[in-house]
Amino acid sequence: MAFRVRPGLVGMAMELFTQLFGDLLAFVYHCFDRIVIYGYLSGLSRPEQVVHFFRQIVGVPAVNKEILSQRTADYQVWVEAFARNHRLPIEWAEKGVRKEDHVLPWQRRMARKGAYGVYFIFKSMEQGATFRVTVPKYATKDPNYRILAHQRSRFTHYYFYLRDETLGPMVMRVASFFPFRTTYYLNGHSFIEQELKRAQIGFRKSDNAFLAVDDVAALQAAADKLSPEIIRKRLDYWTLILGPKFSAKERKQLNLSRFYAIAQIEYCRNFIFKRNFPIHKLFERSCELGLWRLTADKIVEIFGMRLNRNMRGKLATVIDRIEHGHHVFRAYFKHAFLKQYEKFSTFLRNELVSNNLADFRLKKGLDHLDAVRERFQTITARFAGFQAQWLNVHVDFPLLQRLALPITIGAVRYPGIKIHDPRVIRLLEVLLHGGSQVGGWTAKQIHHAVLTTFHLSERAYGLTQLRYDLRKLKAHGLLQRDGSRYAYRLTAKGVQVALLFLFFHKRLCGPLANSRFHHPPNARHQPDSKLEAAYHRADKAIQQIVDLLAA
Repeated sequence: MAFRVRPGLVGMAMELFTQLFGDLLAFVYHCFDRIVIYGYLSGLSRPEQVVHFFRQIVGVPAVNKEILSQRTADYQVWVEAFARNHRLPIEWAEKGVRKEDHVLPWQRRMARKGAYGVYFIFKSMEQGATFRVTVPKYATKDPNYRILAHQRSRFTHYYFYLRDETLGPMVMRVASFFPFRTTYYLNGHSFIEQELKRAQIGFRKSDNAFLAVDDVAALQAAADKLSPEIIRKRLDYWTLILGPKFSAKERKQLNLSRFYAIAQIEYCRNFIFKRNFPIHKLFERSCELGLWRLTADKIVEIFGMRLNRNMRGKLATVIDRIEHGHHVFRAYFKHAFLKQYEKFSTFLRNELVSNNLADFRLKKGLDHLDAVRERFQTITARFAGFQAQWLNVHVDFPLLQRLALPITIGAVRYPGIKIHDPRVIRLLEVLLHGGSQVGGWTAKQIHHAVLTTFHLSERAYGLTQLRYDLRKLKAHGLLQRDGSRYAYRLTAKGVQVALLFLFFHKRLCGPLANSRFHHPPNARHQPDSKLEAAYHRADKAIQQIVDLLAA
């Protein structure tokens, strides 16, 4: 069952993001990015349809491998003749060579000419869907009866790199064997570029990102204009031109239209900043907080679904591509994931990628593109809103003072929680890492995690001591049980306090430990240096914080 969030809450979340960073933002836009679409021949997708086609329409008495191979050979001859007549390069794809980089010179040459059409053809041996023909084991009344079944095998696929006047640069892949499945690779940014050029609106675009535009409203309107009707019209055109050939009689007697299904789709929300400085800091902080705070329940809330123990697929947060120096923060949900990355110095993108729309209870047919847009807009806006809430934080010292005080619940009096207690610090850090546990952690699991993480012995920190600390955290509202089970996870307040405790120690106490407690600065020997003067002021402020906490 879908988890519903009122649209007003999403608007409020985005408004908070705008309030926090509005002065630093140049503009914001959201649109489809990469779209991969499968095209199926409606009248030749099932074995019985293929048998009917050859026996009743073509007039072949028995369907065999040679009949199917002849259709493949005819199409391959046509492709070679098409490339030769139009003077197009046609090459076998080499292993380790990225196709998009290889064809880029031809694409730029066609763009400079202002021409549209095919500019390069790649051939590739790949696995694809086809049919297997076998003779029945036992004789039948019909001597021409054959058994057709689906199978996957390796055969030639053609990649047509083309420039469309509406969709811009795109790729069409055609399988050269029955049932001639096609795959189309589009990009929403290319469509927007064509629309802005047609409207004569100035812009600056790099790769798949708009970094400047004269009319932001026109940019967003162009992004929202991409519709199933526009896509289908262009795909039908290029399929007719470049796809396998059928006679007029075959087309008349059989439905050879294609059904288009979305195989992979990306929707992005793009934040263009005025300067480079805030982007890296914002992304770094978002990654740090996201790894801690984007727990399992928060991930499913962002994706608009309910959490249950029978859910299959991924549910995690990671940082990828660290070795390339281009970090990408990802939050996985089933076969989909949200990713955030910085690009081009002033560009920050939140992008939702889906490899199976069934994860969102959406239909994959191209006609349902608007429903996909609406759902993905909500999810990316909710993700930005969560980030705004994480980044809108400050050190709440009154909260620390309240936690340090003892609390009485009924007849039981629980002691306060001190920010310098190492047992509490270790426990909170382990509980923060428990976000991937759907049903929470049992006391024994938490105890084992604490001992192994901090290399402690049972004697140094026993299970009874842990249960005492858990009761104390639960009394202060930092911990909650999973229903009636003796499994625990942090509350929203608990996550906030845990982050506050850990960041206070790691960011403040850690770097200043030696200088603050072992070698405090001497005001009588202060040199004439701006840096040293700033250090003395910081030391004085830290001492005031320590005095307030002690009080």
